[in-house]
Amino acid sequence: MQAPALLVIDVQQGLDDAAYGARNNPEAEANIAALLGAWRNAERPVMHVRHCSLEAGSPLRAEAPGNAYKPEAQPRDGEPEFCKSVNSAFIGTTLEAYLRERGLDELVIVGLTTDHCVSTSTRMAGNLGFSVTLVGDATATFERTGPDGTHYSAEQMHDVNLASLHGEFCTVRTTAEVLATL
Repeated sequence: MQAPALLVIDVQQGLDDAAYGARNNPEAEANIAALLGAWRNAERPVMHVRHCSLEAGSPLRAEAPGNAYKPEAQPRDGEPEFCKSVNSAFIGTTLEAYLRERGLDELVIVGLTTDHCVSTSTRMAGNLGFSVTLVGDATATFERTGPDGTHYSAEQMHDVNLASLHGEFCTVRTTAEVLATL
């Protein structure tokens, strides 16, 4: 059985754009860096997903400076990268085939944002039969306004999404808990 693969989703500079609003968990990138370091030291598989938006004006468009990875999550030589244009890392990419060809059936997921691409990719991974650990403190999101005008803080959005995912699509753990298993 293969060691779990680390899947790093959308840790991109464009997600620092102030237009997204208030964000929770400023420690997310440091936790992602700690997990990346541990995975690399243990010579475990690491994969990166980058959002390549098709929306005009998006800071995540392929040609935009914001499409670049944040320094904490720069891929190293040999670490595969998958470019997606929708919320799921599995739609329009070869990620699933890559994982299946290598017998990688256990994923540890980190990245941005909790309620969009991380949630969608986690749900899809679970539905595709992968065993998924989502590292709750190695992901973050932004505040939102509901259709009725109700404001939801970034922390509320984050917590509700983790609660919705845990036990159904994945097991939510902390960085410390995951690092203790290496």
